[in-house]
Amino acid sequence: MLLLSDAAGAASLVICSRSWMNKNHNTATVNHIDHQEPSNAHIDANGALSWMRDQLNTVLLGKEDVVELVLTCLLARGHLLFDDMPGLGKTTLAKALAEAVGGRFARIQCTPDLLPTDVTGFSVYDQKRGDFEFRPGPVFCDVLLADEINRATPRTQSALFEAMAERQVSIDGSTHQLSNTFFVVATQNPVESHGAFPLPEAQLDRFAMKLSIGYPDRGSELQMLQGHVGVVSQSHEVSSIGLKTVGALQELAANVHVCPSVQEYLIDLGRATREHAQIEIGLSPRGILIWQRVAQAHALLSDRDFVIPDDVQHVATPVLSVRLSGDFDNTEEVIGEVLSSIPVPTKRKSGGSAHV
Repeated sequence: MLLLSDAAGAASLVICSRSWMNKNHNTATVNHIDHQEPSNAHIDANGALSWMRDQLNTVLLGKEDVVELVLTCLLARGHLLFDDMPGLGKTTLAKALAEAVGGRFARIQCTPDLLPTDVTGFSVYDQKRGDFEFRPGPVFCDVLLADEINRATPRTQSALFEAMAERQVSIDGSTHQLSNTFFVVATQNPVESHGAFPLPEAQLDRFAMKLSIGYPDRGSELQMLQGHVGVVSQSHEVSSIGLKTVGALQELAANVHVCPSVQEYLIDLGRATREHAQIEIGLSPRGILIWQRVAQAHALLSDRDFVIPDDVQHVATPVLSVRLSGDFDNTEEVIGEVLSSIPVPTKRKSGGSAHV
């Protein structure tokens, strides 16, 4: 299959041949959109994804690009970090996402006195049974909002990051599994804020993306005000696609094909971050793997079952901004220099790939 990709102002060519690629590639074993879990009926994945887009764009007005990246992160089975001002809709977005997938929503307000057991849960002694009973914490949900995560102490942060990385928690020598679709939306305050504990690079690497919502445009703010006239309560009944459908979509994303030439492109970009003069800590192998997963998810959202360089470049800023550190103020400019330093793959030779 011959694809055209425009990058750095120049058209590039990628040849990705795959016998199983066909027009109806975006199908999964999922059911229609309702409150029930999916059966074995087939549904177009594009229909489910379009419905989720519409649901999230209804609550986060004028931020279609942010919604697209949130869905990309969800499909890649990553976790999301928001570095933004308060009051821009992060909590509303997380709640709407939980409702759309039909999952349980929980929120943690991180403070310096928050304990690890406040996050993971704890065991209490039941005198009637004469045994300990485990009481799960807020991480036993499907969508978790960790508000102001860098106000929690490093010890509490570690408990949360174990849950994020392993999708399990260890308490009193016992391991408790979390939801397969466990998804964390975290927010952080500026490091210079009072009472903030900077997140170590190893913990930041657990997030797939870092996003900023930003202020809405004038028209979206006006629409927001008009939509809240006469509204007393925000509670309402909504439909959902179901958690099994989300799992099927995530499996679809994981099976999106990546050509060897595109994989070599990813490796070259990762190595370029380590050799950049201003970057002190470059991209780790885990970071490259996450970048590939996110690019696969973006390809699925773009109605393709194969990754092209445009997918890699489109998600570069949210993926790299959370894991690159060094002597620079403008992260996007540095990421742009990294992308422009590596030639875009143009064709696939027998036994390997070639760059221009």
